[in-house]
Amino acid sequence: MPLYETMLQEKPPIVLEIGTALTKLGFAGEPYPRSIIPSVVLDHEAKNAGLTTPNRKLFDYRDEVELYDWLVEFLKTIFFKYVLVSPKDRKVVIVESVLCPTIIKEKLARALFCHFDVSSVFFVPTHLVVLATLAVETALVVDIGYKEAIVVPVFCGVQALYAWEAQPLAADSVHNEIKRQLLESGVDEKLLTETTVEDIKIRTCFVTTAERAAKYREDGGSSLQPCPDVDYPTKGEAIIKVSGRLRETAYEVMFPEDNDRLGLPYIILNAILKCPRDTRIPLANNLILIGGSTMVQGLTARLKSELLALSRSDLYKDRLFVQTFKFHKAPAEPNFTAWLGGSIYGATDLVLSKSISREAYSKNQTIPDFTNYEETRNASRG
Repeated sequence: MPLYETMLQEKPPIVLEIGTALTKLGFAGEPYPRSIIPSVVLDHEAKNAGLTTPNRKLFDYRDEVELYDWLVEFLKTIFFKYVLVSPKDRKVVIVESVLCPTIIKEKLARALFCHFDVSSVFFVPTHLVVLATLAVETALVVDIGYKEAIVVPVFCGVQALYAWEAQPLAADSVHNEIKRQLLESGVDEKLLTETTVEDIKIRTCFVTTAERAAKYREDGGSSLQPCPDVDYPTKGEAIIKVSGRLRETAYEVMFPEDNDRLGLPYIILNAILKCPRDTRIPLANNLILIGGSTMVQGLTARLKSELLALSRSDLYKDRLFVQTFKFHKAPAEPNFTAWLGGSIYGATDLVLSKSISREAYSKNQTIPDFTNYEETRNASRG
């Protein structure tokens, strides 16, 4: 029987992208996830106290046992509250970064196979599947999520893992900067919950231009016409005054000017610099920004101007030999572009040939690494 006929007769795989802050979930072959939910769980102490609201972040675990228990509870919520299907004998596609800790992959696979009895699990690397949404095979993928910014070059469909770069320049750093400035302005700390700070960031903040950012560093912005202040009402009892300076400078934590040279433009150029010379221009002309933190207004324009300025500086001009930088516009919002790539992969025959089957997992519970994937892992061994 042709392979495509067997695919059409089977139930579509479930596609999961479990992030530090948010989890995207849906079915393979669909253009967008069914739900985007917070990656939070209800711990045992809160459950025994009769609480029902999740109170802990999924990956703030103390030990392996707690991680496994939380993954089981979180997957129960996904399958029976949001996806609304039985996971038994289902295929599952997991969109994971190549830098994801091995312990998380192993516990996730154990929970899916041993607790939920899924038929197979297909781990796909985030930075590679993103390229499927654009039908390109070479790109520099910049993933800015909640905890860190990760840069991974992909050339001819192969991830150049020797050239990856990562720094904690993401949403968490921006939240801390917003909270710091608001506390300095006299705002009550009790009002600044994680939800409130994130909402202030989304509704009021943006990335300013390189010229205005330089002025803020030089004289604190005294020579500039500031953008308007914003009054943010919270809990119906207080108003937080968000200054124009905060609105413009909150994202400057991604562009630090110091001797370490580890800002966002630097790690992008360093990743390109680690690649062979003949791959640098194609990578620079195929930049893809993914992750929720890249959706902020002004980031792409600021990043392009910073990259052009740095490429002409003494630090890079005699080594990089790149004059232009071009950015792709993916056919999905940046916060679920990686999930869409997993959805595309899950709708192909790769989910049959590359997955880890339940039978193979029962014989060998070691989860293979992306860089050393056993081609015939699910084949019977005589």
